[in-house]
Amino acid sequence: MTAVDLAWDERALGGLRSAGFRSGGARRTVVDYLAGQHCCRSAQEVFDGIRRAGGRVGIASVYRVLDTLAELRYVQRVDIGDGIARFETALPGGEHHHHHLVCDDCGRVEPFEDAALERVLHRVAGRHRYEMEAHDVVLHGSCSDCAGG
Repeated sequence: MTAVDLAWDERALGGLRSAGFRSGGARRTVVDYLAGQHCCRSAQEVFDGIRRAGGRVGIASVYRVLDTLAELRYVQRVDIGDGIARFETALPGGEHHHHHLVCDDCGRVEPFEDAALERVLHRVAGRHRYEMEAHDVVLHGSCSDCAGG
């Protein structure tokens, strides 16, 4: 079985162990929570979600785990323009990669995928002889609820 065959949570926990970190306690709790998410979450949202599910972890531990996972490239930081760092799982090769629609009225964040956009971004990077490691597109506006549609 290759690393690509492993689920994200297994790769992240294995990566933590390989980097010399224990993979139990808060680290496992945060990884398990993130593995079940479909879009980016702030540290506070991760903390609140874990607590709602009955988990016990401190907010400082959540921040430390997210920072470590970002350094090891198991999560990607997402900046939607509100000054709050958000994190989402980073998959090798960008499988299931998505971008974000942000409602500036209610704050809703929705993921979207677009294969044509991905091709254009890779073409632009290639044209500029730029080796793209990661990217994120954030579109701001009003969701259908806020726009009245």
